[in-house]
Amino acid sequence: MKEEILLSEMAFLKPRRSVDGIPAFDCPKDSLVKAAKILRDKFECQSLADIASVDMGEDAGNARFGAVYHFFSHTKKKYVRIVCMCESGERPVLPSLCSIYKGADWHEREAFDMMGIVFDGHPNLRRILMWDTYPWHPLRKDFPLAGKEGSPLPPTFEDEDEADKVIPAPLVGGPFHSPSDGTAPFSTQKEPRSVEKFPDNCTEAEQ
Repeated sequence: MKEEILLSEMAFLKPRRSVDGIPAFDCPKDSLVKAAKILRDKFECQSLADIASVDMGEDAGNARFGAVYHFFSHTKKKYVRIVCMCESGERPVLPSLCSIYKGADWHEREAFDMMGIVFDGHPNLRRILMWDTYPWHPLRKDFPLAGKEGSPLPPTFEDEDEADKVIPAPLVGGPFHSPSDGTAPFSTQKEPRSVEKFPDNCTEAEQ
């Protein structure tokens, strides 16, 4: 899709530098819904492929949080990138695109959970990875990489003696990593496995 054609329909967009050749634009928050409708209806962007939340750091003030949207046309095999920044660093808010793209539901919930961006108009904005009472947003730049000490566990984790136990995977290289020197083949046994015993007639492959 040519940048000039997109701009002819959406003069409120501002072109931004793109290193991968995808047409990229900055979009005012109040025009985001309009841009999404135009991309869907006039430019055959049938999918909202991704929403990547961004944190520019505490020094960015009100320009700290935002989101990068990737719209995709299955018929034209082309992407369009839209960047939309929140107007407040204290309470970041963006309009929801769920009414235009059903796929926005999961993406917006993830950005809300991990970055704390509120998507106004979302039909069911709740956390999708962390539990509802978790007080922080792990992808923010001020969240420590090692996590926070004393993080409260959800009620379902407390005093659950009957909860399934999992054998932890080796930490070096990740659970499915094999040495690059060829000393050991890839092993499915490195996957974390429940300690629950399988039936005697269950084969190793089925396990």
